[in-house]
Amino acid sequence: MSLAGLPPLREALAAHGLTARKSLGQHFLLDLNVTRKIARLAEVGPGDVVIEVGPGPGGLTRGLLATGARVVAIEKDARFGPLLEELGAAAEGRLRLIIGDALEADEAALAGGSGHVVANLPYNVGTPLLIKWLTGAWTPLSLTLMFQSEVAERITASPGGSAYGRLGVIVQATAEARWVMEVPARAFTPPPKVDSAVVRLTPRADRPSPLRLQALQQVTAAAFGQRRKMLRASLRTLGGEPLARAAGLDPQARAETVEVAGFLRLADAWLAGRERLRPAPQ
Repeated sequence: MSLAGLPPLREALAAHGLTARKSLGQHFLLDLNVTRKIARLAEVGPGDVVIEVGPGPGGLTRGLLATGARVVAIEKDARFGPLLEELGAAAEGRLRLIIGDALEADEAALAGGSGHVVANLPYNVGTPLLIKWLTGAWTPLSLTLMFQSEVAERITASPGGSAYGRLGVIVQATAEARWVMEVPARAFTPPPKVDSAVVRLTPRADRPSPLRLQALQQVTAAAFGQRRKMLRASLRTLGGEPLARAAGLDPQARAETVEVAGFLRLADAWLAGRERLRPAPQ
């Protein structure tokens, strides 16, 4: 059987007796027109390796395979194994199925080196996975990911708004992020309580070093942990007013008004301060 000969997703689900599990944050995207559009937005094709997390019944997987790409699908729910194996047979070996937890996956080994990430992420693990891909040892060529609209807003937010926070700073320091598509709740089965959106991310060539990223996470955790306070107060445990001034920032500013570049300077200033305080070797 070819990809074109596969039954509709609803029929495939019914044939295998599969339903969504709330405990795993499952909401199925069964409209193949939508999944094909997401695959086009991912800009992948023949010869590309794509890692997909949470394929479920394989709607997005079908769209990705139709581009000619090779797909490594990581699915935590083993119930979908037989259905996805059927899809793999129809794709003539271009689908590799891994039953396991994506948070523990070795993407470099799975992709055989470089690769793209395209996924309709389970709501309960979307943010941890994004941070893993943008700050970990393996850097994808691109990421095309679906999140709750609220999370997508936080990822792409600019300084000055209520959506701007720690997540947006870390993401924008490591990647170019664009909101590329809205997906209403009614497109899913069962429909979630909120709408979703697709964000396309391209990792920056000048991504901060691991040490600088650790420092960035430290200063943003402090600054946004008390976001209504001025930097001189929210950063008190890290250096307070002197740290803000060392980074060229107004100590009376609030975190939500500081641009990404400002937080990177804060990270650098904090690292420099720690280096000065380090005892000289004997």
